[in-house]
Amino acid sequence: MSLQGKHIVLGITGSIAAYKAAILTRLLVKKGAEVQIVITPAGKEFITPVTLSALSGRPVISEFFASKDGTWHSHVDLGLWADLMIVAPATASTLAKMACGIADNMLITTYLSMRAPVIVAPAMDLDMYRHITTRRNIEKLAQDGVKVIEPTVGELASHLEGKGRMEEPENIVCFIEEYFASQNYLQGKKVLITAGPTYERIDPVRFIGNFSSGKMGFALAEECAQRGAEVWLIAGPTSLSITHPLIKRIDVESAQQMHMAATDVFPQMDAAILSAAVADYRPQEFKTEKLKREGKEDFSLNLTINPDIAASLGQMKGAEQTLIGFALETNDEMQNAKKKLEKKNLDFIVINSLQEKGAGFGGDTNKVTILMRNGDHVSFGLKSKKEVAKDIIDFVFHIKSSKEN
Repeated sequence: MSLQGKHIVLGITGSIAAYKAAILTRLLVKKGAEVQIVITPAGKEFITPVTLSALSGRPVISEFFASKDGTWHSHVDLGLWADLMIVAPATASTLAKMACGIADNMLITTYLSMRAPVIVAPAMDLDMYRHITTRRNIEKLAQDGVKVIEPTVGELASHLEGKGRMEEPENIVCFIEEYFASQNYLQGKKVLITAGPTYERIDPVRFIGNFSSGKMGFALAEECAQRGAEVWLIAGPTSLSITHPLIKRIDVESAQQMHMAATDVFPQMDAAILSAAVADYRPQEFKTEKLKREGKEDFSLNLTINPDIAASLGQMKGAEQTLIGFALETNDEMQNAKKKLEKKNLDFIVINSLQEKGAGFGGDTNKVTILMRNGDHVSFGLKSKKEVAKDIIDFVFHIKSSKEN
């Protein structure tokens, strides 16, 4: 696969494996990529910027300001320019700084400004690599969405044998090629996503709602768009923002409005992911003026049922369309989700539970199980909602593609 036109930021840190970064740079350039190298001060002790600049065809960045003319190197611009950032080699120190956000050099500030995906290829002695702090930092980075290319086993700089050698440049290039290939398989697809809560008005100042933040649905929309899909994001009331050019946002407030928008666009969609927390009921009557307490100790509110978006789309679904629902349960998760999947004609249902610590409304993490029509299911560990979105899209569309082929 060609990497023609891809903008890649290559971060190099203070490891003997820095010599491999020269080979990696050359291979990336031969594949057609534009490579901008950012090297730490310690990295320059192992390989010179002159060598790297000659291979990349671009000045190497190390400091915030150029020493000759005082030019400011903007880490923000690099974050906007890049299609991918890879840190190879990534030392234990750099991994720790990335995990904790310690922005004390140009490489880390570039990482913190990066909008593109990030990959790390660790390199260090075997005891450093297997140390609990290093493992914890790598796990945290993985939860944050950073891809990790595991080091290999072999002779290390200490002359010990073990796991810690940076992966060979040829294999890293293959990993990058496969990554870009995997990101484009939704090219030309149209995906509908519902996100956030709905508000059902009681009077001008009160409503029935829930604690959904919309973070899961927005992460799914971003992930689909990054993989080339055109996304229609129907969002209930939320403070979240999204800027990807392939995402068309439709803001709604109530379940009825969301139902109308979803049923309107669904016939043109290839898939729909219903992650919104939609109110089952709404007040039977909307009061045009604020309700007064008026000394009443008891108050009753008559409710009427809202339209069922999942059921409506399930009835409309064509043979070539994929419909994914969500089930947030407090008990009997699997049984309740299975009933919902069958009753509403879903292809998959994503289950999470308020019983699981770190899962559910409001937070930045989630823990899900995906259930299929044939009863098979797969469970994932606690991850950031960005990573959960990747898991859901990977699994659902991989299974769909496998069945079609």
